[in-house]
Amino acid sequence: MFAGSANRSARVTIREVAHHAGVSVSTASKALNGNGRMTEDTRERILKAASELQFRPNAMARGLLKQRSFTVGLLTNDTYGRFTLPVASGISEALVDEGVSVFLCPVLDNDPRRAQVNVEAMQDKCVDALIVSGRRADARLPIDLASLTMPIIHVYSECGPNEIGFFVDEVQGARLAVEHLYASGRTRVAHVTGPDSFDVVAKRIAGWREASRAHDRDPFLQPLTGAWTEAWGFAAAERLFANGVPSAGRPDAVFCGNDQIARGLADALALRGIKVPEDVAIVGFDNWEIFADAVRPPLTTIDMNLVELGRQAGQTLLELIEGRPVAPGHRYLPCRLIQRRSCGAGRDMS
Repeated sequence: MFAGSANRSARVTIREVAHHAGVSVSTASKALNGNGRMTEDTRERILKAASELQFRPNAMARGLLKQRSFTVGLLTNDTYGRFTLPVASGISEALVDEGVSVFLCPVLDNDPRRAQVNVEAMQDKCVDALIVSGRRADARLPIDLASLTMPIIHVYSECGPNEIGFFVDEVQGARLAVEHLYASGRTRVAHVTGPDSFDVVAKRIAGWREASRAHDRDPFLQPLTGAWTEAWGFAAAERLFANGVPSAGRPDAVFCGNDQIARGLADALALRGIKVPEDVAIVGFDNWEIFADAVRPPLTTIDMNLVELGRQAGQTLLELIEGRPVAPGHRYLPCRLIQRRSCGAGRDMS
């Protein structure tokens, strides 16, 4: 190895930055930590020197100086990662510029013992704060966090009114889906969704009803509740489009509670010779691309904005870590419609 290469691979020290900028180590340290009294020219010269030398501050030393670990914990029972991975991406986006890393701890099988082990591991690592995320918004993780003194934020996980939680506006998302169907010329919008034991099911039903009534229509039929599966979507189509049901008794659009249900429903319609979107339009919920793109034709669906949910939670967590006041309560973020070909732009009635 060349001597020059060895020098370039070694970590640049703050002494080298100070020498390059022509200041003392103490002055360089103050400038790089954003404190201390000095002229702006001096501060800028030090920052420029650090940039030119590609100086990276030692995380352990920085942590000792500020009494922080510059890590946050993310505790979740969503081991599939359907909700937690996009949330974690948003959290990282909010924290990366502050030099804060995310320490992910999955709670396998929703096991309380595993949850406790993970929390103890995070305490051992002295994480600055904790984010709790789940696979459903109306259930807590199997651990009592009341004794922890670090800041805690819940994202898509049940929390009390005096805690800080970030959630998806499920009602708004359902309204958005159904309003799109009416705007594209549909008049009989049915709803097929998941188990009625889920809080999100009730909220999506409420949004479907609100949008229908806003268009001076009663909700078409009763909502069909079942499992969050393709098999249930397939079975629901058999009920909605059974032989003998007159055309006026059949929907011309179906709003599905998730993308898996929508895919199963689309498969059943194809077997019956019912065309999507010409005969029946379909909108899903989740924007889980592995399902939405696999539907034929590709599925129009509601995106839950989980990355943005995580980003805003991360920003709020930084405020808590820095000691700034943050009001407790629940924050609800709006969803957005992702248009693909399962709705069409309307129908040619001629």
